[in-house]
Amino acid sequence: MSVQHIMVIGAGQMGSGIAQVCAMAGYSVVLQDVKKEQIDKGIAIITKNLARQVEKGRMAEEDMNDTLARITPVLTIQSAAEADLVIEAAVERMDIKKQIFAQLDEIAPARTILASNTSSLPITEIAAATKRPEQVIGMHFMNPVPVMKLVEIIRGLATTDEVYETIEEVTKQIGKVPVEVNDFPGFVSNRILLPMINEAIYTLYEGVATKEAIDEVMKLGMNHPMGPLTLADFIGLDTCLYIMEVLHEGLGDSKYRPCPLLRKYVKAGWLGKKTGRGFYVYE
Repeated sequence: MSVQHIMVIGAGQMGSGIAQVCAMAGYSVVLQDVKKEQIDKGIAIITKNLARQVEKGRMAEEDMNDTLARITPVLTIQSAAEADLVIEAAVERMDIKKQIFAQLDEIAPARTILASNTSSLPITEIAAATKRPEQVIGMHFMNPVPVMKLVEIIRGLATTDEVYETIEEVTKQIGKVPVEVNDFPGFVSNRILLPMINEAIYTLYEGVATKEAIDEVMKLGMNHPMGPLTLADFIGLDTCLYIMEVLHEGLGDSKYRPCPLLRKYVKAGWLGKKTGRGFYVYE
């Protein structure tokens, strides 16, 4: 399968990052979102990222302009009719993803591969919303996309070898490292990371130590670049809660039960850096 035209659905932090790395690799990219302000914000983030590369001497200004020229912002999903590969990076909710994939199945040509950047939801269930489950696959990028090298590639129950090999090649072309993962809740990355974050929240909840102390222990003792509570704020506490609920429901083990303090913060609207307050306060 040949991939030249890529469509990215969702112009948020993840979607704009995916669009950027695909365009930098020479692919023609359509970046779609239902909100114009979100697309404008996404393009502004991409432009800022590339300009920083030019300032540091890592990219020529001409290459920056060429990269931006390869990205076409659109408000309608109809552009999937021209895509060889669609990468969905919408909100992490199964009902929304199923709705998007059902629409894509109607619009995109039979040859088009449909990929989801889901961080925890079953690819097989997403694929069931289409009539082409063999061409649905998971591409779980890490945040921030332009910096992080890993892409978890998740086969659904019906995903063909040809589709997997195509996505593996695209992943290498955009400068990432593909790692094959089976379709289990949370895959590998979040099945390990989120219970660690949840346990750190329990440690705070039970009064074992202050938030600063918990983060310092993990940074200095385990050589983590940032502490788990700071990381939770960066991920978004609502996202952390949602992934823990997916793990708890999907694996049925009480060890994945979300900490009550995490639920309380989410109900309070303290979602982390994006709202200005989570475990820490952000100006």
